[in-house]
Amino acid sequence: MKINQFSIVNVSPRQQRAELTTLRLLKDETESQLAPTALFETLLTRTHLGVNSPLTTKEWLHDLLATPDQALDDWLAANNKLTTAVFYRIALQLLEFEPEIDFALEHPLEAWRKFHLTMVDTDEWTAETVIKAFYLLLSTRGKNGQSWLDLLTAHGFLSWTYQLPAAEKPLLFNGKPVACYDPHDFIREVVYVETDLDTDFDGQADLVKVEIMRPRESNLKKVPALFTASPYNQGTNDEWGVKATHDVNRPLTHKTAEGVAPAEEHFPTDFAYQEVKGTAQHATETFSSTPAYTLNSYLAVRGYAVVYASGIGTKDSDGFQTCGSPEQTASMKAVVEWLHGDRRAFTDRHSGYTIAADWCNGNVAMTGRSYLGTLATAVATTGVPGLKAIISEAAISSWYDYYRENGLVRAAGGFQGEDADTLADETFSRTKRPADFHRVKGRYLQYVDQMAQAMDRQTGNYNDFWAARNYRPQIANIKAAVMMVHGLNDNNVEPSNVKALADKLAQLPVTSKLILHQGQHIYINAFQSLDFSEMVNLWLANKLWGVDNHADEILPDVLVQSNLTPETWESYDQWTAGKETTYYLKDNQLTTTASSTADLQTFNDQQTPADYAAWCKAPAKWQAALYKDDGRFSRHFISAPLTTDELLRGTPRLTVQVSSSTDHGLLSAELIDRGTAKRLTTSPVIMNRGGLPLGYHWQADDLREFRLQKEATDYKVISHGHINLQNRHNARQVDDLFTDQLVTVSFDLQPLFHHLAAGHQLELVIYATDYEFTLRGNENISYRLPVQNARLTIPGVQQL
Repeated sequence: MKINQFSIVNVSPRQQRAELTTLRLLKDETESQLAPTALFETLLTRTHLGVNSPLTTKEWLHDLLATPDQALDDWLAANNKLTTAVFYRIALQLLEFEPEIDFALEHPLEAWRKFHLTMVDTDEWTAETVIKAFYLLLSTRGKNGQSWLDLLTAHGFLSWTYQLPAAEKPLLFNGKPVACYDPHDFIREVVYVETDLDTDFDGQADLVKVEIMRPRESNLKKVPALFTASPYNQGTNDEWGVKATHDVNRPLTHKTAEGVAPAEEHFPTDFAYQEVKGTAQHATETFSSTPAYTLNSYLAVRGYAVVYASGIGTKDSDGFQTCGSPEQTASMKAVVEWLHGDRRAFTDRHSGYTIAADWCNGNVAMTGRSYLGTLATAVATTGVPGLKAIISEAAISSWYDYYRENGLVRAAGGFQGEDADTLADETFSRTKRPADFHRVKGRYLQYVDQMAQAMDRQTGNYNDFWAARNYRPQIANIKAAVMMVHGLNDNNVEPSNVKALADKLAQLPVTSKLILHQGQHIYINAFQSLDFSEMVNLWLANKLWGVDNHADEILPDVLVQSNLTPETWESYDQWTAGKETTYYLKDNQLTTTASSTADLQTFNDQQTPADYAAWCKAPAKWQAALYKDDGRFSRHFISAPLTTDELLRGTPRLTVQVSSSTDHGLLSAELIDRGTAKRLTTSPVIMNRGGLPLGYHWQADDLREFRLQKEATDYKVISHGHINLQNRHNARQVDDLFTDQLVTVSFDLQPLFHHLAAGHQLELVIYATDYEFTLRGNENISYRLPVQNARLTIPGVQQL
């Protein structure tokens, strides 16, 4: 077990005493003069008196071991001298590590260091040393994924803070707000933000429903807002999504330059706004529950209002679902503008009474994963005032790179046949109000049919539809600080999306942080090994509360989870670094030495009917067959075993000459880490279901962590890419292709940050149809590759 903490702030002894006094652990200055053992006992006793426990303090102390064979109360009664071993033996137990299971009672310091915990190592304990160590212990994470202070909080240690005047909140400890807001006293209200859009063609400005959960103290002292833009929150149309899923078991076709898709339908610019009849001081609608992001819930009791909106085309709002368009962005931007005081909202859909967000201090952060993080990114690119920070997890930065690739229709991993129109149908939750849906059904179906044509599944080309959903040209407008979180194994929203955002942000005068984990399309706020929630709490305290806690300097610019060693996170200055390395193809070898010897290799893309049917049904079987293929439908090029570990960083690029036996074709490539080893589990393992409380008598999350798989595997796919042979210059331009015409293609594979172990080999596989991602026509197409002219370039390779 290894615990990585990046959110701990180094504060002065004076600040330590002041904050311990604020938490009522120190009462007056004279206590700082107590003997070390007496001061330690005083602090311990006060933590216990502050929690709800069936045990008396003496009983509690009697259940802790000070030495391998002496209970803490007996040790204290004997007036023993405090030692480092005693302090940290007790600390391990307070952090819920189990003796003889997690650590040896005889060797607490060895265990403390093994767990990667920060300690005060001293030969002579003084009162100041006790204060420093106890202060640090409160911020130290334990076995079950939370700091000792958060663990105490979950047992009521800070419940007395609920009664403090609003002006005295939030209380801060180690640069972060503590859970001093009573969740049972939260105000839940609904408003309807007016947009400058009419996306349902009814002649009226669209209203967007907004659900707000905020501390009651915000009536007296303004608080910041965490806004999650989630098109899913008001419900989804799963059956619609199934019906709208496209057939992918069809062949690729020849494209012509004249094959341009029709334009996307434009929305009206001439429409009426709702008449204002008055101003309300209080909301008139409430809600009982809404799907919640547990990171938001963790932060809610620490002094943040939590705001959810599903945007246009969802239940209780107006408009149509447009799947990432500028209109969808504008509808979410309007919510930020209302929170900042720059736009009006109504108490309900028809009364005409406006209501202000007078409880908000005007500082907003956007949070969320996938579509939610995508909309946070999109809104940030507008430069909207008031948006101080976003935490975009697994976010799309260009929808073309989500549903297309280099002139190909390419599925998001696990969702073959889904497209922009499918997602629009799935999230068009106005269907949940039958009469409302009935009134707009005909016009919506007309709109989404037009969307299906504009997105152009026929050619897969980049066009104006996708350009409107590409946020990268507007990244320069971002004013907010950006924290990006992405899985290096995310085949849904692939890493190229975050790499493009991170690279452009690095050129701007804004704060940006990047966290890369080994997961797929997941959240990381409930990991045992990483203090992500505390990192966010520290960062947002700085961005939204204005706390001078040096968050930007403390948090790493780039934080990466190791793919080799469990529970290991390393900090870096940037994504790409190291020596640019070019690999060449010869026979079946991947080598750094160029060869001029002619080497023509071929493969055929057609499969037997039985294999084709099986692989369409279960693409994982295709992947296993691809790895073992002897050259029938792919070509493999393998490096010599590494003599030392290497770190591969950046976006690989493959250049190769190829011909197709017909007038169309595609080329795909994978990079593989070849070598038998126990690798990390594909998904985090749930270690304690519901075992991560987010506050006192509040919500809980499941504690998770990646573990090594029980069985060794022979390989792991670490990158891939695809290109249409008729889009050799770019995704918008169609190039002609003739039968057996030899052409050169260059294309990027997915970005790498991969530790390749000594003894392993780097393998390049070149093939055509990808049963997980591309169309699957099973055509009888032969491909020729004169590989002596091919090269693979990785921009950063570091020998370790």
